[in-house]
Amino acid sequence: MRNKGVLFLVEIAIFSALAILLDILPFLSFKLWAQGGSVSFAMVPVFIMAFRWGLKGGVMTGLLLGFYQILTGAYILTAVQAFLDYIVAFGVIGLAGIFAKPVWEAAKTRNLKRMITWMVAGAFVGSLLRFLGHFIAGIVFYGEFAPPGQPVWIYSLVYNGGYMLPAFVLSSIVIGLLFYKRPSLLTQNA
Repeated sequence: MRNKGVLFLVEIAIFSALAILLDILPFLSFKLWAQGGSVSFAMVPVFIMAFRWGLKGGVMTGLLLGFYQILTGAYILTAVQAFLDYIVAFGVIGLAGIFAKPVWEAAKTRNLKRMITWMVAGAFVGSLLRFLGHFIAGIVFYGEFAPPGQPVWIYSLVYNGGYMLPAFVLSSIVIGLLFYKRPSLLTQNA
């Protein structure tokens, strides 16, 4: 049991570090907006942890990714904005782990179509909740960037949806292909 706990902590450290690398390496992410927001593979390691370890693994990996985002040059206006835009928004990606048990059951019965469906559902939930964190922060803290005459909520919707929707699609494709080819990656062996 102790080895499994150590494996859990090591994987959180490794996958959160991988996530930040996938976000900051220029050839692995595409920046859409001058103020931030990029399409990258950064959510993939968080989803992997969410499906391997459940909620706890996913949320802890996402929280660490958010902390790393702050350390690597986040755009911070206030402490509340930083908390919402980085800690909350990245932590909730790991809530994809609510679908871990159905994913495990589908993998156990070798029902790959069902497994991928649950994974995409989890990726959707994690991405949607991350989007909501950024969307709310956009309304509250970034209204000054909205073009004259445009409602702030539309600006935030277009801005944050412009990179979150492609990031969700990209992440879903990658985790789907990854686990389709190697469903054994869902098991933790210490």
